[in-house]
Amino acid sequence: MAVSNSVRLLFHIIATAMFWFAIQYEYNFVKIPVDQHPMARAIGGKFKYLTFLNAICQAVYYTIALLNDLVGSNKVSHTKLPLIRRVKDYVMISLAFPLAATVSTTFWSLMAIDRELVFPKFLDDYVPTWLNHVLHTNIFICIVIELFMSFRKYPARREGMLGLIIFMVAYLVWIHVIHHYSGVWVYPILEVLSFPMRVVFYIVVIGMTGALYILGEFLNNAIWTKELKKLKMTKAK
Repeated sequence: MAVSNSVRLLFHIIATAMFWFAIQYEYNFVKIPVDQHPMARAIGGKFKYLTFLNAICQAVYYTIALLNDLVGSNKVSHTKLPLIRRVKDYVMISLAFPLAATVSTTFWSLMAIDRELVFPKFLDDYVPTWLNHVLHTNIFICIVIELFMSFRKYPARREGMLGLIIFMVAYLVWIHVIHHYSGVWVYPILEVLSFPMRVVFYIVVIGMTGALYILGEFLNNAIWTKELKKLKMTKAK
């Protein structure tokens, strides 16, 4: 599937600008009073939220993709790829797609069940609607579009999932560190779950993230079937 260099470049410029702008706006202008939300006093600042960490991941990914457009390569190949292209592909595969899909699907699923468990109504006074959609909707729309923008070949599943597993385990450790020092959970849903149910919740979330990694692999292989077959035939010769 061919996409013109100019279209790809324009998309990466827009995505990079949008996510970096959203990050700086969230960091500098979204200030929730401590008396309104206990988490406002907890350690970690904005960096305790997976939504914010994911937004940084997306912004970094699209920055790398933009640099790759300018100084790297988007050719369909599995050999002699520049370092920036290899980094771009791995970040997309192991972090950008599964995290964007996890944050978006988890957020909107919990919002549909009971928004007080994930995004209490009073937060509407502090978080603009456009910012909420950039951080929870646009992330998934953009990463799906990105699947069509440039070719990538998924590595062996164990290799591709390694970065994702390390990140998710590190984040689970991080939210427990926050709870230990601050006495509050990052997400309200964790307050109402017993310890066994929290373990189940973590397993479900990590399992869902792994399933979304596989979904990304499936979609990528479906979109680039023709190119992947050519590569396989070339490699066999």
